Amino acid sequence: MHSRSVVTDARRIVVKVGSSLVTNEGRGLDLEAISRWAGQIASLMQTGKSVVLVSSGAIAEGMQRLGWSRRPKQVHELQAAAAVGQMGLAQAYESRFGEYGCHSAQVLLTHADLADRVRYLNARSTLFTLLAFGVVPVINENDTVVTDEIKFGDNDTLGSLVTNLVEADVLVILTDQTGLFTADPRRDPGAQLIADAQAGDPRLEEMAGGAGSAIGRGGMITKVLAAKRAARSGAHTVIASGREPDVLLRLTRGERIGTQLSAAVPVLTARKQWLADHLQLRGRVVLDDGAARALRSGGKSLLPIGVTEVQGEFARGDVVACLDTHGAEVARGLVNYSAAQARQIARRPTAEIEAILGFIEEPELIHRDNLVLV
Repeated sequence: MHSRSVVTDARRIVVKVGSSLVTNEGRGLDLEAISRWAGQIASLMQTGKSVVLVSSGAIAEGMQRLGWSRRPKQVHELQAAAAVGQMGLAQAYESRFGEYGCHSAQVLLTHADLADRVRYLNARSTLFTLLAFGVVPVINENDTVVTDEIKFGDNDTLGSLVTNLVEADVLVILTDQTGLFTADPRRDPGAQLIADAQAGDPRLEEMAGGAGSAIGRGGMITKVLAAKRAARSGAHTVIASGREPDVLLRLTRGERIGTQLSAAVPVLTARKQWLADHLQLRGRVVLDDGAARALRSGGKSLLPIGVTEVQGEFARGDVVACLDTHGAEVARGLVNYSAAQARQIARRPTAEIEAILGFIEEPELIHRDNLVLV
């Protein structure tokens, strides 16, 4: 276990804030609270960290704007409130981040976006580009077009999926609770705070109430399961109270706050295992000797000019094998172009991709971040 906060050495962080931390008890947005979050995140970015924010609050803001005193039960009314509230949520974050010299970007996702290979790659590329420009992506579920996510309020799960998507080192889940306890502290005065544990430990789910319990809808169980999912890609999770003053800054300085759930394997190892072992190959590309050497030496992306032959039929986002001239597999990865497009740009320099296809998805056929040596 770690003696200091895992946030200290994290290069990329996903921060999830719940509705209770950005709204006035569910009645519209708490602009002062949002300003505090913006200030803390801006400070983290000044230290060289990349931060992605997953924020709730759209439905509460929409209800406020529509003059509704009670949360509606009809799904289409919840969706309408979310649509109205997203306007206020995006406006609030942009203005508050602007006070600290930062830009923010609204990104609306659904679980389906991250399950589809093409949309997964598109979302990933967009988020990496935003982070490269120093923009803070503010992510929420696209509640206007989905139903289950609204019913379960599951931004904890979205936070873990985004953590996997951007290969973050740490997921910080901020809530109105101190952390994870051995029992529900509201019912059991003898409940003890769990300061350190391994993500995925089945005992944690029992302590959080079990998957079928009443508190499992947006409660601590979703946070435990989110930590378990984040750990699959090697990310640690911190569950802490967002009521703690400067909680993000203190975690960055190494202070232990709340519950820290550690991943068993590092980010790079987990991603390699995922690419190498758990995805079905959809096709193959044969490389010239120079491209094969470049991949084997490590740290290189696969460019179209190094491909001599394209085998099989695959779509953007599928997993393909990279073979040397003798037919031995050198690497495999997520391809940025379909098989038909790859055949058109094979043996051609990157500068010619747009002229050949009429567009350019990425300069690489397979980016090094989406490629693993075999």
